[in-house]
Amino acid sequence: MSDDPVLFGLYVPPHPHPLLAPDQNKGWGELRAAYDKCRRRIEESDADVIIVYSTTWPSIVGHQFQVQPEPEWVHVDDDFHFLGSMPYKFRMDAEFGNAYRDAAESRGLHSRTVAYHGFPIDTGSVVALSLLNPDNRIPACIVSSNMYANRAETIVLGKAARDALIAQGKKAVIVTVSSLSNRMFTKHVEPEDDRIHSAKDEEWNRKILEFFEDGRLEDLSQLSRDIHGQIRVQKVVAYKPAWWMAATMGQHNNYDGEVLAYAALHGSGGAVIQLTPSKGSVGDKEFDEDDVEIYRGDRNVLISGAGDMQALGGVDRPLDEAERPVEKMMSKDGAIVAENAPSAVGAYPHARRMGNLLFISGVGPRNPVDNKIPGGPIEDEDGNPMEYDIKAQTEACIENIRIILEACDAKLENIIDVTTFLVNMKSDFDGYNKVYAKHFEEIQATRTTLAIQALPTPIAVEMKVIAKAP
Repeated sequence: MSDDPVLFGLYVPPHPHPLLAPDQNKGWGELRAAYDKCRRRIEESDADVIIVYSTTWPSIVGHQFQVQPEPEWVHVDDDFHFLGSMPYKFRMDAEFGNAYRDAAESRGLHSRTVAYHGFPIDTGSVVALSLLNPDNRIPACIVSSNMYANRAETIVLGKAARDALIAQGKKAVIVTVSSLSNRMFTKHVEPEDDRIHSAKDEEWNRKILEFFEDGRLEDLSQLSRDIHGQIRVQKVVAYKPAWWMAATMGQHNNYDGEVLAYAALHGSGGAVIQLTPSKGSVGDKEFDEDDVEIYRGDRNVLISGAGDMQALGGVDRPLDEAERPVEKMMSKDGAIVAENAPSAVGAYPHARRMGNLLFISGVGPRNPVDNKIPGGPIEDEDGNPMEYDIKAQTEACIENIRIILEACDAKLENIIDVTTFLVNMKSDFDGYNKVYAKHFEEIQATRTTLAIQALPTPIAVEMKVIAKAP
């Protein structure tokens, strides 16, 4: 495949550990050694440009391309500032960046270039270019990862990269900057204690690596949503690296795959992987999702429950069961009633979905089966105070929230904001807070706890949450 505009593709982690602290952890050192090996391979290649797609450069409106000829700054990572600063000065291929922008626009994407001094380069791009192209021998192009782009839009973005390469007669090494599993620990861990966040994350990371080693990039692209759902990664950003990489490299499975290193990076899975076009790999695709050439519509980010037909990435077609956003329990206006949750005490649904958000009504601890209150009610039928267990009530509240989220095809991990109402703040906050921490310490949702005079039923606590829809 010598006529392929992409010489080979790399999949690398965005964390600064291999750059700033490779000697502090064996795995970080192995990742650094793998970066060094890839650097030598790039130096020996005939690449005219390095294209970097970084998930740590998020964009909201459209797609952005860095074309400042020599961006220069000193970067400090928000999460790992204690590792040190990362001064950089890169060389951008402004001609190619503008051509990529034009190619993306011709395929229906909203695109723009960034070309002013002081625009910050993201951690992932700084790490990748500092390690893979330290002498700026080959000019680069950095493209943002749009937070809301769906599969079709991201595939079109990858195809536009090929358009620009072919139009300019250039050869490229493409670099996809992303984690495998991306759940990091929320508290500091010592370098020697670093590990993959959970056994499930480790299991699915290994499955992803098997796809890469077999050269099954297009199959991985098409299965990425299922895989990331299994490892409880609900951010759409988690799917995009495989989508963009597959589209930019030609959407097939004819690659020689090589996993050069795999290690934990503060709980997430980091890997350095190389895919080189080949004629002797797996070949035929096992899956066939829609292959989109032109992006023709918006993403309906703020619209849901619009029926069985919608523009999915510019292709009007019936949605299959996996793509229908909880349609089986959702009315046309987005209201959701969970059959297994406690019944509402007023004219309201358990939840309502709007775009990519789930708004859950206030949830108390009542048992869904017999309507009893775990831990006991706070007063009897005559209004006389009774002893109760705030921990049991809080635990039951969280369980009821979990039931409602499952009816929305979501999980506790999807929660981004919590509002809690306590009838007796002084006596109950400590017990409530301990139970809350057990479930939410790693989720790290924002939280507001309010003291109120009473609730509609004789309960001590009620919780209302907002969650990301899967």
